[in-house]
Amino acid sequence: MIACTTAVVLAAGLGRRMRRDADGTALDLAQAAAAAAGMKAMIPDSRGRPFLDHVLSSLADGGVRDVCLAIGPDHDAIREHYQRRPPRRVEVSFVVQPAPRGTADAMLTARAWIGDRDILVLNADNLYPVTAISALVELGAPGCVAFDRAALIRESNIEPARIGAFAVLTLRPDDTLTDIVEKPGDAPAVGNWISMNIWRFDQNIFSACRDVSLSPRGEYELPLAVALAISRGMRIHAVRLRAGVLDLSNRGDIADVARRLGDREIQP
Repeated sequence: MIACTTAVVLAAGLGRRMRRDADGTALDLAQAAAAAAGMKAMIPDSRGRPFLDHVLSSLADGGVRDVCLAIGPDHDAIREHYQRRPPRRVEVSFVVQPAPRGTADAMLTARAWIGDRDILVLNADNLYPVTAISALVELGAPGCVAFDRAALIRESNIEPARIGAFAVLTLRPDDTLTDIVEKPGDAPAVGNWISMNIWRFDQNIFSACRDVSLSPRGEYELPLAVALAISRGMRIHAVRLRAGVLDLSNRGDIADVARRLGDREIQP
């Protein structure tokens, strides 16, 4: 079994929801500036540390050593921050996704950097449990983390009404995926296992990323590429986990997430 110590962090999105003003949301100047720029990964916690520092620290805790940040052409602030303050426990590289064409397209942008390695892929605006990361590092095969719906609501900053914005997984008795439904809306009967877009892939994912159709949002999205890969016979193993994930989707999330992270000791 080969450990996967390489990760791609998806940080190239426009952050449209984060850019929108939210009435009654009190932000400090640095938080407001990062939110206005749509750079969710750079929103600081209550001690001034960017959210992405927490993501990188958790990756290091989970066994990852080599990280590629997939950023947009207007995200020089992310590159400049880590050039000034390089992480100690992970090696950070950058690829630029020229246009916001979706997470499957971001994967293709990082293709040359990835080479022939297995990789972990995850969002820059979610903070995952270290147990989720280490489970995929040691899995030895393509896989994902399947989060229990009830635990996700109970232990995250994600209220029940927002669960429908995340993909729902259907699992076989042997814990392999049969299907993934992206953004099912308010259809709780679809299933109890939720994808928060943290994956381990081998080289077989790239043909699906190339061939996937545009989503209704007009993007080439990774969950749809995964569904295509499954339909072509790719086996993806699910790690079932009852735990929470911190989510920075919009401005209303910032104060609570910043408070929760303020006492956390990290070392990227």
